[in-house]
Amino acid sequence: MARDHQYYTCIMANKWNTTIYIGVTNDTHYRVYQHKNKLVEGFTSRYNINKLVYYEEYDYIDDAIYREKQLKNWHRRWKINLINKFNPGWKDLSDGWYDQALTCHPEFISGSHNLDNQETLK
Repeated sequence: MARDHQYYTCIMANKWNTTIYIGVTNDTHYRVYQHKNKLVEGFTSRYNINKLVYYEEYDYIDDAIYREKQLKNWHRRWKINLINKFNPGWKDLSDGWYDQALTCHPEFISGSHNLDNQETLK
């Protein structure tokens, strides 16, 4: 049976890679867009978290949340090692996502994206 959603455990960072944030979403494109544009009040906005540096994909939300909690309990060095293994330059994995998306998805600009059924980053 095909799944309707994929779920993601994501790690985001600020531009200096000194502060990281771990969360879960079912819509990485929109959720990263929210953080890049400070549409979400709180930690990511306060600490300028705007780069997607790591993610894992899951079929079930419970698995993504379990991994999120696991990563949040890791020592900082372990998290850094995980990112370095996957993305040694800490490049923004979302670079280029929004070049065409804004013409294809005007709801990004208007803010009309439906969040009713979206699991949000913690």
